[in-house]
Amino acid sequence: MRQFKPLKNTLAAVLLAFAAAGAWAQALEVEGVKLEATNQVGASTLQLNGAGVRTKVFFKVYVAGLYLPQKATSSAQLLAQKGARRVAITMLRDVDAQSFASALNDGLRDNHTEAQFAAMKPQIDALNANLKAVGEAKKGDVIHFEFLPDAGTQVTVNGKMKGSVIAGDDFFTAVLRIWLGEKPVDASLKKGLIGA
Repeated sequence: MRQFKPLKNTLAAVLLAFAAAGAWAQALEVEGVKLEATNQVGASTLQLNGAGVRTKVFFKVYVAGLYLPQKATSSAQLLAQKGARRVAITMLRDVDAQSFASALNDGLRDNHTEAQFAAMKPQIDALNANLKAVGEAKKGDVIHFEFLPDAGTQVTVNGKMKGSVIAGDDFFTAVLRIWLGEKPVDASLKKGLIGA
């Protein structure tokens, strides 16, 4: 009987680890929007790190959820991650493409030096073209900004890709700074995405 004790302890440890992982990765509901505990991006299964609401003045604009390979609790750790990643946005009101693009451009500009922003101009132009292809983002639309390691950054609306894929791992990290940088578009949303 004694020879089975190590096996029993190992099995208990494995089961405990799975239980902890299940508790760690949980779905959330924010403003009536359900965010699944995991999302599939390409061949990767990503974990929901956190979620929150983007508000502007007094208006709730969208719910955003951040999906990454591994959960983390600081913006530095989140921005340092590599591999597939996704920001999932569900619109809470109608927003025209120009306003949406403008807000994202402001977020990029606020979180980078002038030289960094200028160096990204071709990629920013491509992102703006993708957002123009989206047209008006309607209440209830689900917009994904996602990074696929073998391709680049892409924008999908309700599961359909809009515009072209934008090359560069660094560019997706720059996009994440809109929400996670030193000057995020919404401080409370940043806190929610970090899961704090």
